[in-house]
Amino acid sequence: MISQINFNQITPEIVLRFLSKLQEVNFLGDVHKDYATRIVTATDNSIYQVVPQAVVFPKNFNDIEKVLKIANEKQFRKTIKISPRGGGTGTNGQSLTKGVVLDFSRYMINILETNFDEGWVRVEPGVVLDQLNEYLASRKMFFAPDLSPSNRATLGGMINTDACGKGSRIYGRTSDHILELNCVLSNGVSLHSRPLDSKNLNKYKNKNGVTGKIFRIVEKVVSENKKLIEEIFPKMSRFMTGYNLSKVYGNLEKKFNLNYLLSGSEGTLAIVGEAKLKLTPMPKYKYLFVLKYEFFNDALKDAEKILEYDPVAIETIDEKVLSLAKTDEIFFKVKDFIDDEVLEGGKIIRTTRSISLIEFCGNSKKNIEKRIKKFTDDIDLKKNKSGEAIGYFITKEPHEIKDLWNLRKKGVGLLGNTTGRRKPLPFVEDTAVPQKNLAKYILEFRELLDSYNIEYAMFGHIDVGCLHVRPALDLTNPLEENLIREISDKVVNLVKKYDGIMWAEHGRGYRSEYTVNFFGEKLYDQLRVIKEVFDPNNKLNPGKIVTPFSMRKDKIVSLEGPLRAHNERQISSNLLDEYESAIKCNGNGACHDYSPSNVMCPSSKITHNHLHSPKGRASLIREWLRILSQKGEANELKDEKIGSNFSNSSSENIPIFNNLKTFVKKILYTFRKYKGTYDFSHEVYNSLNGCLNCKGCVTQCPVHVNIPELRSKFLNIYHSSYFHPLKDYFIGSTETIGYFFSKFPRLANKFFNMTISLKILENQLGLRDFPKFSPEPVIEGLEKTSYTKNDIEKLNSLSSKELENSIILLQDAFTSFFESQIVIEFYELLSKLGFKVFIAPFKPNGKPLHVKGFLGKFRKTAEKNYKWLSNLSSFNIPIIGIDPSVVLTYRDEYPKILGKDDLGFKVMLPQEFLVSKSSSIKKFFVSKKFNDYKLLGHCIEKVDAQFSQKQWKDLFKCFDLSLEVIEVGCCGMAGTYGHETEHFEDSFGIYKLSWKNNIPENHYNRENVLVT
Repeated sequence: MISQINFNQITPEIVLRFLSKLQEVNFLGDVHKDYATRIVTATDNSIYQVVPQAVVFPKNFNDIEKVLKIANEKQFRKTIKISPRGGGTGTNGQSLTKGVVLDFSRYMINILETNFDEGWVRVEPGVVLDQLNEYLASRKMFFAPDLSPSNRATLGGMINTDACGKGSRIYGRTSDHILELNCVLSNGVSLHSRPLDSKNLNKYKNKNGVTGKIFRIVEKVVSENKKLIEEIFPKMSRFMTGYNLSKVYGNLEKKFNLNYLLSGSEGTLAIVGEAKLKLTPMPKYKYLFVLKYEFFNDALKDAEKILEYDPVAIETIDEKVLSLAKTDEIFFKVKDFIDDEVLEGGKIIRTTRSISLIEFCGNSKKNIEKRIKKFTDDIDLKKNKSGEAIGYFITKEPHEIKDLWNLRKKGVGLLGNTTGRRKPLPFVEDTAVPQKNLAKYILEFRELLDSYNIEYAMFGHIDVGCLHVRPALDLTNPLEENLIREISDKVVNLVKKYDGIMWAEHGRGYRSEYTVNFFGEKLYDQLRVIKEVFDPNNKLNPGKIVTPFSMRKDKIVSLEGPLRAHNERQISSNLLDEYESAIKCNGNGACHDYSPSNVMCPSSKITHNHLHSPKGRASLIREWLRILSQKGEANELKDEKIGSNFSNSSSENIPIFNNLKTFVKKILYTFRKYKGTYDFSHEVYNSLNGCLNCKGCVTQCPVHVNIPELRSKFLNIYHSSYFHPLKDYFIGSTETIGYFFSKFPRLANKFFNMTISLKILENQLGLRDFPKFSPEPVIEGLEKTSYTKNDIEKLNSLSSKELENSIILLQDAFTSFFESQIVIEFYELLSKLGFKVFIAPFKPNGKPLHVKGFLGKFRKTAEKNYKWLSNLSSFNIPIIGIDPSVVLTYRDEYPKILGKDDLGFKVMLPQEFLVSKSSSIKKFFVSKKFNDYKLLGHCIEKVDAQFSQKQWKDLFKCFDLSLEVIEVGCCGMAGTYGHETEHFEDSFGIYKLSWKNNIPENHYNRENVLVT
C-alpha cells in the first residue's frame, strides 16, 4: 500500500532555496512544503485544483515584506510567484496557484485597533467577518457587507474580491467601506493607500521609486480614458469587480482613491497586510418577511414591485435549493415559517416550493412600521394584490431572523448534496443584469440550460439583479467537461444582451479571459499597463485578471483547468462510491467556521490548520485514493473488507495463515517506514489522527462529509499494513477492560494510581489522567434503593398487561463503570415516575473499536448486539440508553456496518423517552433547588439527534423548571481524545474555547449546570 513519491509531490529546488533563505532572515511564521498541506491548499469552492509549490503563513506585516523582498532578489525574480489566500471560499480559483501561497488564516487574525467615536476599525487580513461583527456587536456597530460564508470569509479575501452579498443595494460593496490599506508591492516595498485630494495626490506622484510611479500611471490612465470608462462601466450597483477605474475618481468624496482599484484585484497588484475599515451603526429595528411562492419565476416577477417599499434586501431561493434544505439541520429550525399549503375543498392545490426573504431595517420605528403596514396590506392574499405569492410569514425575533438567513447562507453548500455524479457547479454563477431586465434574462438563461437537458439551481440577490446559477455537470465525464466552455461563452453573450456583467460578486479567477469582452481592447490594455507598473515581473497571482503590458496576453489562466475532476477521474470507480463522503466535498469551507460556540470541527479551530478540517481531510483522502488507484492498489482497499469470511479452503484464506501473512506484511512496511520510504498514507494518518469523532461535520457540513466514518475506514486499511500503536489496542478494549476492573473498583483505582502504572500508561501507551472507577458498582448501588432485581430473563414470562409501563435500561461502559451514580439515580427517577425498570446486563457496544478502525471486530460486536437487541425489542417495550455516543452508535454506525437501512428497533435517549411521556410526568411535583438550570450539550447528541436540546428544554418544562441551552462547541474530551498524551494540549485548548467560561468556578453554582 506504499504510495511512492511522484513529480507533483516534489517541491522544486529553486523554491526550496527560497524557503531556506526566508528562514534565514528571521521569518516568524510557518513554512510548509509537505505534500499534505499543499494538497489541502490546492482547492477552494471552485471546480479547479492546482497544487502549489509551498504554503507560507506570515505572522505580521514585516513577514509579508520579507517574503516579497526575497522573492524579488535576482535569483528568484522570474521564478517565485506569490498568491495570497484567506478563507479559501473563492468560487473561481482566485487564490489557487502553482507558485507559493501566502496564507493569512492562521496567524494574521487580529483586530488591531478600534475607534468607535470616529467609526473605524483596523484589522489584519485573516480576521473573519463574523469574528469582527461579534466583536463590534456590544457597541451596536457592524461591518456592513454581509456574505453567505461570513463564518469563515476573511476580510482580506473580501477586499481582494470586492465582496458584497446581502443588502448591497443599500450598503454597497467592501470597497465602499475601506478607509485605508497598507499593502506590500511585488518588490517588497510597502504602499499606503487612502483617499487623496489634489494637493496630497501630487505629493504621492512626486515620490521616488515605484510608489510615485504607480500614482502617476494610474492617475494618467483614469484621466485620459475618462470618457471611455464612463461609457463601458455599467450603471449598476453590482458593477464589475476588480480594477474599478470608474471609482478611482467617481466616488462620493470625489477624491483620488486607489483603494477602489486595489479592492477586487485578487492580489494581482499588491498584498494587503492591514486594512482600516469604516463601521456602520446597527439599525435599531429589523423585520424579515418570508414571501412564499409555488414557482421561482413568480418570485422574480414580484421583485421589481417589492423594491417600491425600499427593503434593505430581497433574496430568493429556488425549488432545488429549498428541497435540498429539507435534508439539513437548518430546516428543522425554520420549517414552520416556510412550509405552506393552499387548500381548496380539502385538497392541496398549491404548495411552497420557492421563497423570497425580504428584510426591512430602520432607526425610526414609526417610519419602518408605516412601510411594513403598506407592504403587508398590499400582499394581503385575500385582497389578491400580491401577484403569484401564496403566503407569507413575518418576524422581528432575532433568533428567527438569524435562522432564516442561515438557510439562505447555506444555499451554496447545500447544492453539493444533490444525489448522483452530476453536481451544481459555480462557473457562471454570479452574473448580474439591471433589475428591470432580470425576469426576462433568467427566462432566457433557463431556456439555454434546458436546451442542454441539465438540471440547475438558482438563488441570490434579486434586489440588485444578481442571481447565482449553478448548472449540474459531471466533470469526471470528459464530454460534460466541454460544456464549461460552451455554456460560459453563451452566457457571456446573453448577459451582454441584457446590459449586464459576467462577474458581479465573486471575482474573475479562472474566468479572467472574458475580461476583454467587457472592457474592450483599448481599456483592457490600460488595465495591463496598470498591472505592469504594480507588478512588472508578473509575480503576484499570475494569470488572473490581466498580464503585464510587456508580456503576452495569452499568459492568462484557462477557463478549462486544471480541474479537480481531472484527479477524480483517476480514482477507481468502485472507490468513488465507497468513499462518496470525501468525493462530494465541494470545498464550500463551512468546516472552517471560526466560532468557538459551534460544534463544527474543534481540531480545526484549535490548530488553525486546515489539515485538521473536514475539507482538508476529505482532500487528503481523495488524493490517497487517486495515488493508490494509479498504482493499481484499489482492489487491495476492497480486499481489506470488514468482517471477511474465510470460506475458501486454500491456505491463503485460512485465518491462521492470513494473520501470519498480515503480520509479516506489517513488519516489512514498518521497516520501510523507519527506513524513510515515503508513503503519502502517513500524511493522511497524521491528519485523521487529530479528529475527535465529535461528528460536528456530519450535520453542520451542508454536504454531510462524514470524517469519523472515513477515518475508521482509512484506519482499517492503514493498519492492514502498519501496526496499531499500543494505545489503540487499549482504547479499543476499553469496554472489556472496564468490565473486568469494575468488579473490584477500589483495587483497580489503586492499581491505576500507582506511580509505575501512571508511567506505563503515559510513556508506553501514551495515555494520561485515566478516569477512576466508580467505587460502587451499579447493582451494588441499586440494592440500596427500591430495586427489586427485575431480571431481564423474567420478561419471557410476563404478559402484555404485566409489561405495561415497563422499560429496559441498557448499560454502557462509560456510565456503568466510571459514573455508576448516574445509572442508579436515573433508575430511581424512572421508578418514581411509575415505570418498572429492567436493567439489562452490560454488553460491549463497540464504539471504541469503531473509533480506532478495528472494523472487523466492530462488525462482530454489532452482529451480536443486533441479535440480542432484536430479541429484546420483541417485547414491545421502550429500550433506553444513557450515554449519547453509545446510544447513537446503534442508529448510525450499526446500520452501516450491518448493511441494513432499518434495524427494526430504536434505543432511545433519556429525554426522548421522558418527553414522549410528558402528559403523565406533569402530575409529579419536583422540589426546586434552583430556579434556573443551564445545559451544555453533548456534541454527538446535538448533531445526531437534532431535536435533543429542545427535548431537554421541554422535559424540564414538564417539571416546571427553567432550562437554558448554552451554545457551546466541543468540551475537548470526545471520549478518549483528551486522555491521549499527544492530544492533551489541544484538548485543554478546545475546552477553553467555549466550555471554560460557561462552567462556574465554585461548586455550588456548578450544581445547576447540566452536562450531557
